[in-house]
Amino acid sequence: MMRELFWFGAVGFSAMAVHYAVVTVWLVPYGLPPLLANVAGFLIAFQVSYWGHRGLTFQASEVAHARGLPRFFAVAALAFGVNEAMYFLLLRYTSLDYRMALLLVLILVAALTFVLSKLWAFGKDKPLNR
Repeated sequence: MMRELFWFGAVGFSAMAVHYAVVTVWLVPYGLPPLLANVAGFLIAFQVSYWGHRGLTFQASEVAHARGLPRFFAVAALAFGVNEAMYFLLLRYTSLDYRMALLLVLILVAALTFVLSKLWAFGKDKPLNR
């Protein structure tokens, strides 16, 4: 479990760095609007996340790409949506400082992503006992 948490953080940080660099260094300076660049950054960073979590975090090489890739994309897309929605709600309806609200959101979404990735996206399907 500690190994998984370490790699989850390392891969997540790497994906975040790629996302940030794509948006701020590559796309926005060349004229793409920030919100559209953010989506493109997410899609590019997704590759880092998928391959890193598949190979390092969860060591799920036996999980077929046809199952793992769409499931992990669903987890990542859900996390992206939950992140945006929670952040909006906290900023709009609480008196939390934006930095504290963001920290809270990032921690909760990371925990959600870890659990869904481990148990569903890269989890080993167990046969049903009937």
